[in-house]
Amino acid sequence: MDKVLELYFITADEKTAKIQIEDPIEPVDEAAVRAAMNEIIASQAFKNDAGPYVAAKEARLVETTKTSYLFS
Repeated sequence: MDKVLELYFITADEKTAKIQIEDPIEPVDEAAVRAAMNEIIASQAFKNDAGPYVAAKEARLVETTKTSYLFS
């Protein structure tokens, strides 16, 4: 199973932007994630067509199971 930590931000144009972190450290420390998101916002290191990130919206730990079928 693959796990990804998804960080959601609000941009200057009030759109939602997402950063994905593969194989996050578990258990996820909510306070550390919140602090990291605030650092990302303060640094303005990330932005997209909707502008820089201005607020943290939410974080999600997503677990995915993949099944492959080979046809060769």
